[in-house]
Amino acid sequence: MTGDRRPLTGLIVDYGGVLTTSLPEAMAAWLSAEGVPAEQFGAVMREWLADGVMASPAHDLETGRIQAAEFERVLAERLRTADGVAPVPDGLLTRMFAGFRAAPGMFGVLRNARRHGLRTALLSNSWGADYDRDGWDELFDAVVISGEVGLRKPQPEIFLLTARLLGLPPEQCVFVDDLAVNVRGAAKIGMVGVHHTSVESSIQELEALFGLPLAPDADAVGPAP
Repeated sequence: MTGDRRPLTGLIVDYGGVLTTSLPEAMAAWLSAEGVPAEQFGAVMREWLADGVMASPAHDLETGRIQAAEFERVLAERLRTADGVAPVPDGLLTRMFAGFRAAPGMFGVLRNARRHGLRTALLSNSWGADYDRDGWDELFDAVVISGEVGLRKPQPEIFLLTARLLGLPPEQCVFVDDLAVNVRGAAKIGMVGVHHTSVESSIQELEALFGLPLAPDADAVGPAP
């Protein structure tokens, strides 16, 4: 860090795909189990989540404007299996995210960050799935779930809210997300963005940014301290 920039003292992380195993892997397993072609689901997601789209069922779910059951019904209506049958709406989101597992290493990074005096936060776009919040009090100084605050990434307001809850200016925060669009959103309001592609690469980048040893112990692979 050079010039007049203040030191980085806040670490904000996404949930799905950062603190868990890969989102594409979970989606692929779910689509295979349902018998829904991946390209069909991908086309719906591109329609609902494309840059510039202001409103869609996915946005409504993420911001809490519709409940999970309504989203499941709407999504199921847009999908068909290879046999031409719609997937069962009830429990669709639970099945969709059943493949998520805790990401080895990232929970240890958060613990080490807090031991070094960094402030930490979780910032997640919720898709109605239940979060396993066991141990979160020891991991995070703030938790921002999109459906609970009526905002979603990459809206600037949700990044500003998270920084405010940490008691830090955005310029002192590093944000880690597996989706580049969200990383760009954080960077636009002054945060340092890290595009998460693997646990190893994120640890290396975070250690370089903070100038601290953050790599976890070999056994620090889950959410419980």
